Amino acid sequence: MVEEAHKLRIAVGADHAGFHVKEAIKTYLESAGHAVTDSGTWSEELVDYPDYAKKVAEAVSRGEAELGILADGTGIGMAIAANKVAGIRAATVNDLIAARAAREHHDANVLTIGGRIVDPAQAVEIVRAYFAAAFKGGRHQRRNEKIAEMDSARAQKRGTAA
Repeated sequence: MVEEAHKLRIAVGADHAGFHVKEAIKTYLESAGHAVTDSGTWSEELVDYPDYAKKVAEAVSRGEAELGILADGTGIGMAIAANKVAGIRAATVNDLIAARAAREHHDANVLTIGGRIVDPAQAVEIVRAYFAAAFKGGRHQRRNEKIAEMDSARAQKRGTAA
């Protein structure tokens, strides 16, 4: 279980549409004592979301961060991009139910949030709901293992290690 009392290393990133949400989440995480690495962007100037998704997902994949949080307009583009990195289970979470399920069922290690769907205060509540949940294992573990096998098979096809 990820508990707020357990201090985490968290990588955050956003594009222009998720900038304000990222800033609110970063402020919350730092105030809770977590170590936060901000991978950008640092303004509302137009940028390409895959660049930030890649930075955050690779930090999680390499073990430099235990969790990644990304924000763009809907959270969808960031999730698609982050899930291209081996070992990443990115989930788009724009409500409290999805936040809990991302942790309890999917053991998501990257959350993606839509800055055009939720406001900064709601985004912080989504992160809090994720932290309050625990991975349930059991049938969910079996399913996650099947997804990992798919990831591994894709990497082998490309001649790379997963």
